[in-house]
Amino acid sequence: MKVQIDSERCHGHGRCYDLAPDTFGEDDEGYGSILGDGSVSPGKEPDARLAAANCPERAIAIEGATR
Repeated sequence: MKVQIDSERCHGHGRCYDLAPDTFGEDDEGYGSILGDGSVSPGKEPDARLAAANCPERAIAIEGATR
């Protein structure tokens, strides 16, 4: 699975990088950013889903998710 952040929707609450620090980071202004190319290892998928579900602006998109 892969994740993306819509930078126009992100308001910099930081929940993504607090909940999934292996997938998300913060830029110089405190907004969420994707680490690497956005690929999420299978063991980290629950954290990435939790981060997406907790984003107040729904700025995180998940592609190719498996359940």
